[in-house]
Amino acid sequence: MKTQNFKNLFKATALTLLISSSMLAIAAPSDQVIAVVGNSAILKSDLDQGVAEATHQLQAQKKAIPPQQFLEKQILNQLILQNAQLEQVKRYGLKNDEKTLNEAVLKVASQSGTKSLEAFQQKLDAVAPGTYEILRNRISDDLLIQRLRQQQVMSRIKITDQDVENFLKSPEGQAAVGSQVHVVHMRISGTGSADELNAVAQKIRNELNNSTDVKTIEKKYSTDTVKVDGADMGFRPLSEIPAELSARVSILRSGQTTDLIQAKDGIHILKLIDRKSNDQRALVPQYHTRHILIKTSEVVSPENAKQMIDSIYNRIKAGESFATLAATYSNDPGSARDSGSLGWVNPGMMVPEFDKIMQSATVNQVSAPFETQFGWHILEVTETRKQDMTSEYQKRMARQILGERQFDSELDSWLRELRASTYVEIKDPSLDNKVKPQ
Repeated sequence: MKTQNFKNLFKATALTLLISSSMLAIAAPSDQVIAVVGNSAILKSDLDQGVAEATHQLQAQKKAIPPQQFLEKQILNQLILQNAQLEQVKRYGLKNDEKTLNEAVLKVASQSGTKSLEAFQQKLDAVAPGTYEILRNRISDDLLIQRLRQQQVMSRIKITDQDVENFLKSPEGQAAVGSQVHVVHMRISGTGSADELNAVAQKIRNELNNSTDVKTIEKKYSTDTVKVDGADMGFRPLSEIPAELSARVSILRSGQTTDLIQAKDGIHILKLIDRKSNDQRALVPQYHTRHILIKTSEVVSPENAKQMIDSIYNRIKAGESFATLAATYSNDPGSARDSGSLGWVNPGMMVPEFDKIMQSATVNQVSAPFETQFGWHILEVTETRKQDMTSEYQKRMARQILGERQFDSELDSWLRELRASTYVEIKDPSLDNKVKPQ
């Protein structure tokens, strides 16, 4: 086995392996310190646990298991990097909120067929007391490391306007934003476990190699717990496809299929049938909007705010000037200085309640009072238009593609720098071979 292949195998933290019986059967922890990393220590039991999990994963994937000493050195290096990152987590004061952590633990629970945190805790602790807390702490550490990496690595990625222009002029850029694509889209969701949904999704991906009959695929793989939705999207500009999906499609050749795309609403798979020159423009509706906002405060109760906005609304309906009343009473100082004007507003720029009223408004007709998280509003759309946003969409997509391309290399560089700058003392000479960061 090549070192590079081994490196890729252990990039992800194998959280769910902890809940298997083979992982829980590890002997009582030893207090022998085998490495010091900054202000933390790595115990022999930590290394044994990591080696056991790696071995379990390799066996599950039917891959050859390397020599024990090589495996120990690789896992120790992983643990050193993990501890170095957790030292940085403490330095920057990163914390998980309970809601995010509970959702992450519940996701692991659902993968094991358990529907609640309480049942999951009982299930794990029945095998070995304290196992649930260990798993929860590991998930918490994993989430914090992900946040740390996003913060540190994204700040290193620099994409200039010239980079974007050069990319858009390149063959890849032209393929990404300068063409229409004919795409088949499959979405797999439902109440089944994550393993079940992933297994079905992989079968559908294989099926798409030979067929694009979405109705037949839907019928073949839909069950009581798995919902399969498919659509032949026909030819359409890449700018009309959500950016997270279009970036995946833009690099495909005709006949190729994306990997499984995990999203909140399920697993997505897209197959590129064909592409052609794009003659369409991305025309976005815009609304020239003005509003009046009355906020609640220590001296203005919710009831008083509602009474004030109702009074202003009635005065406008009776013929008083919207602009004058906005300048006099609106609690939005930015727009109040301009007679309540928000200028041209794109859909999605405002909070959902405001956006919905704005898009459904009749031009030059004042809306009834409505409430958002900011307070009570009335609004008026004075004009609408279609704005050509093709160039903006193309540049946004280019930045996303260039950013994804840089992330892995910048992450690798950052990890190497972190490893080099972190105090590490390996107590066991047999494990100290100055292995480069993974």
